[in-house]
Amino acid sequence: MRGRKIKCVVWDLDETVWRGILSEGDDVKLRPKVPDIMRGLDERGILQSVCSKNDFDQAWSKLDEMGLSYLFIYPQISWNPKSMGVKEIAKLINIAQDAIAFVDDQEFELAEVGGECPNVMCINSADLDGFLEMDEMNPRFITEDSTRRRLLYQDDIKRGKIEDSFVGTKDEFLRTLDMKLTISLAVEGDLKRAEELTVRTHQLNSTGDVYSYEQLRELIGSQTYEVLIVQLDDKYGTYGKIGLALIEKDGIRWELKLLLMSCRVISRGVGGVILSYLVNKAISNGAELFARFVPSDRNRIMYISYKFGGFREDGKKGDCIILKADTSKLRVLPDYIAIEEG
Repeated sequence: MRGRKIKCVVWDLDETVWRGILSEGDDVKLRPKVPDIMRGLDERGILQSVCSKNDFDQAWSKLDEMGLSYLFIYPQISWNPKSMGVKEIAKLINIAQDAIAFVDDQEFELAEVGGECPNVMCINSADLDGFLEMDEMNPRFITEDSTRRRLLYQDDIKRGKIEDSFVGTKDEFLRTLDMKLTISLAVEGDLKRAEELTVRTHQLNSTGDVYSYEQLRELIGSQTYEVLIVQLDDKYGTYGKIGLALIEKDGIRWELKLLLMSCRVISRGVGGVILSYLVNKAISNGAELFARFVPSDRNRIMYISYKFGGFREDGKKGDCIILKADTSKLRVLPDYIAIEEG
């Protein structure tokens, strides 16, 4: 866990966010400093949720009254074990449990969550002094996407509700979104977000390699490499910069050294579209396209994306699988998404 960064803080309520026990009729009051901590986390792009043993409507109404409800996504307020709630939050956000911190005042609840979710960082609410100074709560860069992260997730939740009520096929729903995928050569202003993507993205990540701002700046100035940054927008707003591709060009041999995408776009078919775009670009330049893939316990879905994208295994270099694209014909891109080259 050394060096990990927290992506979501999950808060208990009674004697943690506020003083008193709501279900016992106490006139609960906010704990000093807690709202400032919450707003500080939000400004850094760290998501927040609630996992509390309470009546949902009563607790949520109290959070709303206190002016805090807007900060939380996927709240889990029920009488179930808190480990169940923490697991559900991780599942809904689509992040690993080692990216979650759980804050509670009771050692029993901390032990229950820690026992069922051993990778979750469990913190006693008595120890909130210095919370915002913890290394785990401090990303190296705070980007435009960071400051808007909660809003981006809340927009995704709205889209999900619209999709759940939609009558028709998946492709028919995607057509209603008027999606636009912008693929651009990265410039220096993109590099903080590019580094952040390599640090934060694990599931839709082809190799797991992390590139620093300084490394990426060197690469964008190279004649051998292309660094592509990908942004997705639709009629409901922007998803932000959600993807990164690093291509090494050696004559007619192109190698995709890294491809990654935010898990927030996993249901939008973006991975296949980006791969088809890159294959067509290679064909248009008379090049062969290869890709590196390093398997992990998290990124199998990326391997499946390559397979569906027409890539086949062509060899190995240590733990790295070398994949080769079928460049015998151009790919037909789906009609539900427009591609714009930045």
